[in-house]
Amino acid sequence: MATLVVVAALALCFACADARRPPHIVFILADDYGWNDVGYHGSEIKTPHLDRLSASGVRLDNYYVQPLCTPSRNQLMTGRYQIHTGMQHQIIWPCQPYCVPLDEKFLPQLLRETGYATHMVGKWHLGMYKKDCLPTRRGFDTFFGYLTGSEDYFTHHRCVLVPPNNDMRCAVDFRDGEEVAEGYDGQYSTHLFTKRAINLIYKHNKEKPLFLYLPLQAVHSPLQVPSRYLEPYAFINNTDRRHYAAMASVMDEAVGNVTQALRESGLWDNTVLVFSTDNGGQTLMGGNNWPLRGRKWSLWEGGVRGVGFVASPLLSRPGTVSRELIHISDWLPTLVALAGGTTNGTKPLDGFDVWDTISKGNPSPRQELLHNIDPLYEDIAPCPGTGSRLTLADVRSPEPWSYSKFNVSVHAAIRYKNWKLLTGYPGCDYWFPPPRIADSMEVSTPATTLKPVMLFDIESDPEERNEVSKKHPEVVAFLLARLEQYSKTAKPVNYPDDDPKCDPGPGGAWGPWV
Repeated sequence: MATLVVVAALALCFACADARRPPHIVFILADDYGWNDVGYHGSEIKTPHLDRLSASGVRLDNYYVQPLCTPSRNQLMTGRYQIHTGMQHQIIWPCQPYCVPLDEKFLPQLLRETGYATHMVGKWHLGMYKKDCLPTRRGFDTFFGYLTGSEDYFTHHRCVLVPPNNDMRCAVDFRDGEEVAEGYDGQYSTHLFTKRAINLIYKHNKEKPLFLYLPLQAVHSPLQVPSRYLEPYAFINNTDRRHYAAMASVMDEAVGNVTQALRESGLWDNTVLVFSTDNGGQTLMGGNNWPLRGRKWSLWEGGVRGVGFVASPLLSRPGTVSRELIHISDWLPTLVALAGGTTNGTKPLDGFDVWDTISKGNPSPRQELLHNIDPLYEDIAPCPGTGSRLTLADVRSPEPWSYSKFNVSVHAAIRYKNWKLLTGYPGCDYWFPPPRIADSMEVSTPATTLKPVMLFDIESDPEERNEVSKKHPEVVAFLLARLEQYSKTAKPVNYPDDDPKCDPGPGGAWGPWV
């Protein structure tokens, strides 16, 4: 009897020890993936793997990212708003000599301190003008992928206008570690990244926790895809949408293959898998956010409300939908806490630990979300046939908010509970129906002109069709005051001119030049 008690106690002890083992973390980031581009949102695009995986996990229905790729990746890696890193304006272009400030501590650094093996496969886009900015210098044990963005999916070249004469330079942008990756010409990037990710999974030592960051190039332009993936979408007449749909199918297939590898390798039972887009879909390149308003580059819901879910055997309430407010900056504190690590070495975080919100259905600790404050905003993708529909006369007109110390001509947006306030010009404000219904609906142009201050009740009006600032002046006053407080904490915008020394020359490769 005593022997049985001892054996039972030992078994219980081992079980408890196993339960405390840090989970493997796999973070898959899609590029330019729109709200209406996943099957479970009613899209015509077939995404069976994403549909099944998310159905067995927790779908995030009130989840937000940034309207552009560099800002989202910046906030994912630092857990801090872009105004606090000086990166509130646009993206990092290939010849700009800057990166996320080197005194910011990145997610993989924190996980590595906790004992994780850290690997990155895919698109970086957080700066590469000098070696200290590279993924392998910021917490990743290995890196395989692109340093910038918009590469050719097959040749892996990126074409850039190089100063001072704006000569077009096309050069390879593909690295294995810190060396140029060679021998991959003609191989489709999504397939290459998937194969490398799967190899890392199979070779991983199960006794060591794994962090695999897989920011895929898909479904960002250029619209390129192996021809066999186009056949199921012959019914889509719009060429861009058809190619985009096929690219999404390749991405869906990749997620399925990575998940299968986790299962076959024996890692899945102790894995937390996160899937997220980096920003809303770009309607100019086949993406779609219907029925949400706007698109990539804008602060409308179509630019910032993201497709996202968590799948894991460790979830307490799998098969559910979370409508709690969650932001991409929340992943750093959430994942580090799951890993048993600490964020003591970081600068003050803007993200929250939302694991209990996702896993158990608890209320989110996040009540407020700053979408951005960008005093330099310029709309490089204006609405069809128009420029900004917000004029200087609109901004200067007398309104109840004239008392505000916050400059309402500035491109900004903030969310508090159910309320969302936008100031300045938020970006193209059209609703873009998918091609299958565009011919039968009169949707595009909003019925009213824009105002420098706009308020929406996002919970009851996620499509942002009913502007209610005049009905709720007290909410407007409160949120303008919050924007003013945030603006006081913002770093100056860091957005340097292109550096001619970036030119890799004929036959060279994009990479560090300082």
